[in-house]
Amino acid sequence: MERSLLPRHIGIIMDGNGRWAKKRLMPRTAGHVQGAKAFRKCLRHCADIGIECVTFYAFSTENWKRPDEEVGAIMKLFSEYLDEALGMDDKDIIMRFIGDRSRLSEKLREKMLRIEEDTAANINGTICCIAVNYGGRDDIVGAVQELIAEGYDWSDVTEDAISRHLDTRGLPDVDLIIRPSGEQRISNFLIWQAAYAEYVFMDVLWPDFTEKDLDFALEEYAKRNRRFGGV
Repeated sequence: MERSLLPRHIGIIMDGNGRWAKKRLMPRTAGHVQGAKAFRKCLRHCADIGIECVTFYAFSTENWKRPDEEVGAIMKLFSEYLDEALGMDDKDIIMRFIGDRSRLSEKLREKMLRIEEDTAANINGTICCIAVNYGGRDDIVGAVQELIAEGYDWSDVTEDAISRHLDTRGLPDVDLIIRPSGEQRISNFLIWQAAYAEYVFMDVLWPDFTEKDLDFALEEYAKRNRRFGGV
């Protein structure tokens, strides 16, 4: 596919891990393990084809409501991925983490910061944002709170000012959101940034998501006529 037809920023809602495991009479944690493998393959493919930025929805502000065992397993997998990322020598990936880190353990926060610092020099690489304890509404509230703390007058609060205080500051708005698993909703993901995004909903469960599925979504995106509210 021509580079000009590719989205600059893709958002991916990694959904269906639990259902994947249930279909196989396995614990939900097994679905998350398999889903982590799909994440690695998808990120690698994005970097290989030259996607500028991809944001993965890993854990929402609402996911804390899940059983403690499942939350613990997700955080364990996340920690293991961070350990892996700390040792990677990929020069074409820049790692960023978005979301409220205050509920995460100190060890996780330290690893996240180290990875961000270690990959910051990969200036021509694909930016990989992992949304952890992230919610779109929480993101907007946080941006407004920062504006208030900085002494902004209400008349100075513009769309651009809010965008510059979101977790995704400095990144392009989302062009394409992909949601596997058959569900057709946004689930509080990048709701400001995705104001004019295209959506591709797919029936495949996330653990089964492959590079071919990503290519299919990109082909669907390339067919769209994006008018941004115009005629």
